[in-house]
Amino acid sequence: MQTSWLKRLGPLAVLLLLLAFTGAPPKKIKLYLIGDSTIAQKIKQTFPETGWGMPLPTFFDSTVVVDNRAQNGRSTRTFMAENRWQPIVDALQEGDYVFIQFGHNDEAQDKPDRYVAPADFSKNLRKFVTETRAKKGYPVLITPVTRRKFDKEGKIMETHVAYSAATMDVARELKVPLIDLDKLSRELLQKYGADQSKQLFLQLEPGDHPNYPYGRQDNTHFSELGARKMAQLVVSQVIAQKLPLLSERIAKPTAKNAVPPAKTPGKDDQPTAP
Repeated sequence: MQTSWLKRLGPLAVLLLLLAFTGAPPKKIKLYLIGDSTIAQKIKQTFPETGWGMPLPTFFDSTVVVDNRAQNGRSTRTFMAENRWQPIVDALQEGDYVFIQFGHNDEAQDKPDRYVAPADFSKNLRKFVTETRAKKGYPVLITPVTRRKFDKEGKIMETHVAYSAATMDVARELKVPLIDLDKLSRELLQKYGADQSKQLFLQLEPGDHPNYPYGRQDNTHFSELGARKMAQLVVSQVIAQKLPLLSERIAKPTAKNAVPPAKTPGKDDQPTAP
């Protein structure tokens, strides 16, 4: 029997032919995260504290490489002063993203080693944006994620007024995509309520976890659940705003229970007579 024409081709020729029909896989892009402890990777000694940058990679497919450069305690000024920004600029490739969320430490007037006045904060954000664009990357500004603070009536309070406003102003001025995580996270906490929202933060009673034998009452840093919820808010805006190259690279569900169960016919779902 005559050998098929595919078998007569060498393996390399077959591969090239298949690529011609299917197209080459998309180029990998890096998603850099710069900011503070609310985003940063955590060491095992501080678990279950979790930065929202930690679960973020699970929401993208394998063509997006999340590079989390956020660091505990950093403001826009100290992040640059410690030479954490320039290596990112040097490494940026066309099409890479930089997500920029600062404010928690910039606004800390009681800590002069990190404090940055709003005008200088805006100047630093402009630097991050313009230098990212100079390398043909995509900057995204993110307002500082909220702290957990409710008033006596159970209404969530704004905790980053001046720095969220400054972030939004720079976004408008430079026409940069903005994710208003301050607003989105406050709305989420309001849905949970003053008491239930504790589960999103590092709130532990004595004996709850060996890393915190005396407990911890932290309304700034997240639990695993809280970090995932904040990351989901960020991803929802990536999709809603259709960010180029990124919004089409969302991971597809792979778990066995990702498909909804078959519907059991009820009295209102009876098949009609032919």
